[in-house]
Amino acid sequence: MTFPASIQAPRAVLFDLDGTLADTAPDLAAAVNWLRTERGMAPTPYSVLRPTASAGARGMIGAAFGLAPGDDGYEELRLQWFERYQSNMAVHSTLFDGIVTLLQGIEDAGMAWGVVTNKPARFTDPLIPQIGLAHAGCIVSGDTMPHAKPHPAPLLEGARRLDIAPGDCWYVGDDLRDIEAGRAAGMLTVACAWGYCGAIEPQDWGADVLCATPLDLLELLLNVTRAAESTYI
Repeated sequence: MTFPASIQAPRAVLFDLDGTLADTAPDLAAAVNWLRTERGMAPTPYSVLRPTASAGARGMIGAAFGLAPGDDGYEELRLQWFERYQSNMAVHSTLFDGIVTLLQGIEDAGMAWGVVTNKPARFTDPLIPQIGLAHAGCIVSGDTMPHAKPHPAPLLEGARRLDIAPGDCWYVGDDLRDIEAGRAAGMLTVACAWGYCGAIEPQDWGADVLCATPLDLLELLLNVTRAAESTYI
């Protein structure tokens, strides 16, 4: 775990969803491999699909079919993938090890927490309660605001819903655009190496903090909270 020598305790921690709080890649991958099977194609190896999971349909279809938005056939695949995934989004998806303990520790320390994801609300709204995150202080989906991450608008909306200044929030994510969005919103940024991370190594994202596990993040939060409390003694 790496972090600045001087770091302020937050009043709230905002999290990305896919690859940060929840391991949703198995169901995302299953949906796109269903599309391949329907077309008489062999499944794409999970090891190829998993690193692209944070990019949703764009990542899955790109890895499985080599198509990008604007390419012929992409939109048809995207719509079919949406339908298949929506019907099977919580079959194998679970919270990462340590997330329950992390969130409980945040609450016990008197901090708020919430979810800010690029996942559309049609998926976020039903998935959140099924995987045990219904007690989030706020949920901002990819289509809640006119712009999605890496634009800072969704993070600023999350802070507004919690009634906490953006500068008093940390943002935690497993993708470069999470760090870009958090930085643009004026939040301390945390790169979580336990997530999907994509093609660029998380240590190269320019995050303020790099954590290997959710429990590492909890340890840091508790340490900076104790340090802040000690200044008032």
